[in-house]
Amino acid sequence: MVRLGTGIGWRPEIADAVERMPGVDWVEVVAENLCPGHLPESLVRLRERGVTVVPHGVSLGLGGAERPDEGRLTALAERAEALGAPLVTEHIAFVRAGGPLTASAPLEAGHLLPVPRTRDALDVLCANVRIAQRALPVPLAVENIAALISWPGEEMTEGQFLYELVERTGVRLLIDVANLHTNHVNRGEDPAKALAELPVEAIAYVHVAGGVEKDGVWHDSHAHPVPRPVLDILTGLASRVAPPGVLLERDEEFPGAGELERELTAIGEAVRAGSRTRGAQPVAEGVRGAVVESAPEAPGADDEAGERVRERVALAQTALLSALVAGTPVPEGFDRTRLGIQARALAAKRAGVVAKVAPELPAVLGTAYRPAFLSYAQSRPMRGGYRQDALDFAEWALLSGGLAEGRAKRELREWWLDRSGPAPRRRSRVARVARMGRVLMRR
Repeated sequence: MVRLGTGIGWRPEIADAVERMPGVDWVEVVAENLCPGHLPESLVRLRERGVTVVPHGVSLGLGGAERPDEGRLTALAERAEALGAPLVTEHIAFVRAGGPLTASAPLEAGHLLPVPRTRDALDVLCANVRIAQRALPVPLAVENIAALISWPGEEMTEGQFLYELVERTGVRLLIDVANLHTNHVNRGEDPAKALAELPVEAIAYVHVAGGVEKDGVWHDSHAHPVPRPVLDILTGLASRVAPPGVLLERDEEFPGAGELERELTAIGEAVRAGSRTRGAQPVAEGVRGAVVESAPEAPGADDEAGERVRERVALAQTALLSALVAGTPVPEGFDRTRLGIQARALAAKRAGVVAKVAPELPAVLGTAYRPAFLSYAQSRPMRGGYRQDALDFAEWALLSGGLAEGRAKRELREWWLDRSGPAPRRRSRVARVARMGRVLMRR
C-alpha cells in the first residue's frame, strides 16, 4: 500500500498556491483535463520536487451497464504513465445510459449518478472493474459517490456493497467522507454503520470536501469549507485505520491560500484525533479478514447470462436518466420530488460547464443565458459532451424565437456558424446564408 500523506486537489486556479503550500505531499488531478504530452508546468515542477500526482477519472462510468470504453481506458492509462502515478482512481457511478443494450438513443448525464445496490448492479460493476484493472498499468481505486436520490428495491447497504466489490475484485477504495455525510443527510444512511462495514484494509486514500444545504438536501458542492460533521466522520474512519492518504478537494469558489492551509490543518487534526482511539471501534458482524489481493473472476461477466444482467441494468439506468435529462415519466418507486431536485441540479451543472466551455454564450445573452439554458435542458439531453451541448443550445436559441434579438442574435448566429461545421467556414455572406438555410430546412 502506497503511503501518500497529506494532499490537495490540483486545479489550474490554485496551481501557484499549491506549489507554495507547506506540508503537501501529493496532489490529485482530474484525468480528463490533462494532455499527457503537454502537462501543465506547475505539475511538472511538482513532480520534479518529488510530489506524487494521482490522476482521478470522472468519465469511465464503471457502474454503467455497458463495458468500459477502450478509448477512455487507454487515455486513463496514458495519463497514469505520463505522471508516473502509483495508482489511478475512478467512481462507482454511471454517467451514461441508452445505446445498443436498450436499442435507444445514447444519453449523457454530465454527472456521477448512483448505481442501485443490487446483485445485478454488483455483478456488472465487478465485471467492469475487472476490465479496467486489466487495461491499466497501475492499481485502480474506486470512490463512493454522493447522491440526492435512492433506488427502490436495494438489497445491500453501502458498506456491504463495497465490501463484496473488494472481495470479488481486489480493487482498492477511495473513501470520500464528505459523500458519506451527504448520503447521511439525503438518504438517512448512518456513516458510522458504513464505516463499520467497510473493508478498511482496502482504503487507498480518503477525500474530504465541503458542501451546502439547498432545496432541503445536502449538495456536495466542493465549493464551501469542510463542515464539522465531515471532519467527525474522518475522525471516525481514522479510529479504525490509518488512512494511507487524505486529500482536500475544492473545485469552485476557491479561497485564498491561507484558508486552504487552515483546512488542511483541520483535516490533519481530525486524523490525529482518530488515531488516538484506534482499535476501540467495533467491527460490524460479518466483516472480517484481510482484503483479497487477487480475487477470482466475477461470475457472469461475459457469458449469455451476464448479457441478460447487463440488459436489465441498462433498462433501469436508461429509464432513470431519461427522466432526469429528457423529461420522460419518473420510473416507479422513485421519489418524484427528489428526482425533480436532481434534474434541476443536473441542468444547472450543464449550464455552468457550458458557460466555461463557451464563455461567449453568457457574454452574448447576458442575464438571459441561464434561464434560457435551463429551459433548453428540460427536454434536450446532452448528445456529445459539453462543446456539442453549447452548439446545440445556440442552435436552439436561434430557432426558438424571441430569445436573442438585434445585435445579440447576430453575434449568436456568427458564433454558431463559426463552430458548427466540420471545417472553418468561408467568410462570404452567401456561404453564411446557405449554411443557415440548411439548418432551417432540417427543422
